[in-house]
Amino acid sequence: MNQALSAAVLKLLRPLVRVLLRHGMAYGSFAELARKAYVEEGFAHVEATGRRSTVSGVSALTGLTRKETKRLRELDVVDDESSSQRYNRAIRVVSGWISDPRFHTGAGAPAVLPLEGGSNSFGALVKEYSGDIPPAAMLSVLEGSGTVVADDAGVTLHARAYLPAATPTEKLDIMGTDVAELIDTIGHNLGAPADQRYFQRKVSNVLVHPEAAPAFREYANLKSQHLLEDYHSWLSQHEIDPELEPEVDPRYVAVGIYYSEYPGPGKD
Repeated sequence: MNQALSAAVLKLLRPLVRVLLRHGMAYGSFAELARKAYVEEGFAHVEATGRRSTVSGVSALTGLTRKETKRLRELDVVDDESSSQRYNRAIRVVSGWISDPRFHTGAGAPAVLPLEGGSNSFGALVKEYSGDIPPAAMLSVLEGSGTVVADDAGVTLHARAYLPAATPTEKLDIMGTDVAELIDTIGHNLGAPADQRYFQRKVSNVLVHPEAAPAFREYANLKSQHLLEDYHSWLSQHEIDPELEPEVDPRYVAVGIYYSEYPGPGKD
């Protein structure tokens, strides 16, 4: 079990370290964050068992000294919550534009929206799907990523998914959020009964002709986008209204699809 766990950890760490090296994070900084994560999860683990969490108990659990455990527990690590909120709200705006008939043409496609004025304007879309973010601020975020184009005709949806292009911090936030969710799903499935496991599948083939890979990548992008739009539509229809149901504790639900491509076996 220890050997299998070590091999799995090394596999998931290598692509992470590749990103860290590319962005200039040295080992010392990573090690500090790893110790911090051990301490935070140590306290959470003890509390989940119903016992009182103490520095001494978490120190014994993690193998860190009591002094180090106390220091790391009090250590402040920057968490760019605003970046995460911008990302989530931008996704909601784009998804609403795609799925809400109020912002469609007669043929059912996302319409070119006037910036302000009327119930089918870009301002109305942003108010409906992004809460209190001003339309001008959301327009700046979506323009900066190449998701929309604004001109005299109005605001046009240029891409059917929001992927931050000019904001590296938001891209890194996506890495932290999405990879964490996948690992959390795998961790849940390792210990859950068969009827309570979360869906976790992938399709792969090690003998794909290299000339076919670009065509499949395009095909996968198209099919995956359509599937995600279907998921979004279903989830939107099952949202609670916090004002009408203040006693209901909502659930966070996510389904992720990803594409990978590497040289075949025996290649470097």
